Amino acid sequence: MTLSDQNAAASAAPPDNDRIGVLIANLGTPDATDYWSMRRYLNEFLSDRRVIDYPAWKWQPILQLIILTRRPFKSGAAYRSIWNHDADESPLLTITRSQASKLAEEMHRRYAGKVVVDYCMRYGNPSTRSRLQALVQRGCRKILFFPLYPQYSGATTATANDQFFRVLMEQKWQPAARTVAPYFNDPGYIEALAGSVSRAVEQAAHRPDVLVVSCHGIPVRYRDQGDPYHDHCRETVRLLQQRLSWDDDRIVLTFQSRFGPEEWLQPYTVEEVARLAKSGRKRIAVVAPAFASDCIETLEEINEEIRDSFIAAGGEEFTYIPCLNDDDAHIAVLADLISANLAGWA
Repeated sequence: MTLSDQNAAASAAPPDNDRIGVLIANLGTPDATDYWSMRRYLNEFLSDRRVIDYPAWKWQPILQLIILTRRPFKSGAAYRSIWNHDADESPLLTITRSQASKLAEEMHRRYAGKVVVDYCMRYGNPSTRSRLQALVQRGCRKILFFPLYPQYSGATTATANDQFFRVLMEQKWQPAARTVAPYFNDPGYIEALAGSVSRAVEQAAHRPDVLVVSCHGIPVRYRDQGDPYHDHCRETVRLLQQRLSWDDDRIVLTFQSRFGPEEWLQPYTVEEVARLAKSGRKRIAVVAPAFASDCIETLEEINEEIRDSFIAAGGEEFTYIPCLNDDDAHIAVLADLISANLAGWA
C-alpha cells in the first residue's frame, strides 16, 4: 500500500485511537525557486537559533537587511540547476516522499495497518505542525518522530525535535511520543553505506585513488560547546573504512557548506579535493553519509561546485556517490530502526 493509498484509506475511515503514527522529518525545502519563495525559506532556516545562535539584536538586522536581500537570488539559481521540473519541487521533497511511501508499505506489511507513516520538513512544507496534527486527527495516540540525520547535531536533530515538541505543546490531548536516536554507528546503516560505495567503485571507469567522505559542517565553537556531531562523523567513517577494509590513505573525512566568518570543522571539502588533485590524486569518489536524501548540498554543492574545484586543480575523474535515498537497503535499515523504537507499542 503506497503512502497516498494509506492516507486515502485513513481519511475515509473513522479515527482509530489505537493507531501508531511514524513521522519522518527532513531538513526542508523552498516551495519554488523565485525570490520570495527562497526568501521565506531562508528566513525560517537562518532565523533558527539552533542554526545561527548569535543574539537576535545582532543577527536579525544582518539577516534581514543584507543576507536576505541578496542570497535568495543565488540560492534560487542553485535550486533551479537541480529542480525536479516534472513535479515542480525540489529533489529532497521528491525523495523524502518516496522514502515515506516505501516505509508505509513496509510498516503495513509488518503491522497490518496499525502503524501509519507520514513525512514532514523542519523548514518549509509540509510542515511538522501540519503533518503531526494530521496524524492526531487520524487517531494516532502514539507517535514516533524520526529525524533523518544519522549523526546528531544541535543544528539538525535537536531543532527537528524542538519543533516536534513545540507542536505537541499545542495539543489539548497529547499523544504519547518518542524520538529516534542518531544511528551513525548502526550496523545496518554502515552495511548499506558500504554497499553503495562498493557498487559505485565497481562501476567507475577507473578505481578512485581516494574516497572523500564529505559531511555538512558546523562551527568549531559548537563542537567545543559539546555538540557530538564531529565525533559521530568520525565514528561513521571509521566503521565504513573497517567494513570496506581500506587503508588509511584511501579515505578522508571532510566538511562542506561553510557559512559566515567563524572557523568551521576542517578540512573543508572544496579545498581538500583541490589539494588531492594537486598532490597527484587524479581520481576521487565523494560520498555524503550525513545526508539521508540527496539535496542542494549534494546535488549542487558537491556534484557541481566541489567537482569544479577538483577539475580546476588538475583532477581527472570525479565520481559522486548518491545518498542512500529510497534504495531498498536503506528503507530496510530505516524500517528496522522504526520497529526497534516501537518496542512495547506495536
